Amino acid sequence: MDGVGSFGAGLAGAAFNPVSFIKQPTTILRILSWVFSLVVFASIVNEGYVNLGSERLHCVFNKNADACNYGVFCGLVGLLLCSFFFLLDVKFQQISSIKDRKKAVMLEVGASGFWTFLWFVSFCFLANQWSRTAPEDLPLNQGADAARASIAFSFFSILTWAGLTVRAVQKYLLGTDMTLFTTDHLDGVAPVTPYPSATEPSDNYQSPPFTEGLEAPAPTYQVPIY
Repeated sequence: MDGVGSFGAGLAGAAFNPVSFIKQPTTILRILSWVFSLVVFASIVNEGYVNLGSERLHCVFNKNADACNYGVFCGLVGLLLCSFFFLLDVKFQQISSIKDRKKAVMLEVGASGFWTFLWFVSFCFLANQWSRTAPEDLPLNQGADAARASIAFSFFSILTWAGLTVRAVQKYLLGTDMTLFTTDHLDGVAPVTPYPSATEPSDNYQSPPFTEGLEAPAPTYQVPIY
């Protein structure tokens, strides 16, 4: 049983279908998480700092450099994690070891759950610091759009990473089912069991039952003699 079905090890080496892979919910959530992380990272790096009449740049979030640094950290590491797990998803079918597959799934559960929490902290932290930012700290409303985008996409990242966590937990709980890691199962299509091959007809004729040893009945009438 373990050699065949545990975490889909029996299906190792199956052909990779890129179309079905892209359509999987996990892949879609992974791509969205990558895009959201990129938006948060790029928004803070490009427009998250303003110059208030001096050479020193100040963070748009209430001049709190920790807020900008935390947002950049979450965005950058989120990008790296999404890229890593995307490649792991691509190579997952090629992993033949049951233990390695289980470790990969457990790593995904832990990383996704932890990063969901960090994005929640990021959203709360950035929103709190933005609410305390005085209008005079942002002349001509500099960096306001970048700050709002960072807050909004931090919230969106909570949803996508939470979805990835749920998918990873489901993958772990159903790890003993060999159909879990097939493409059809991940697409939401029930696997089809092939019909057994039809038995070829036999050329040997078999007589009906209870007829062996029986002789034809003798005629009951007498032939007339002329």
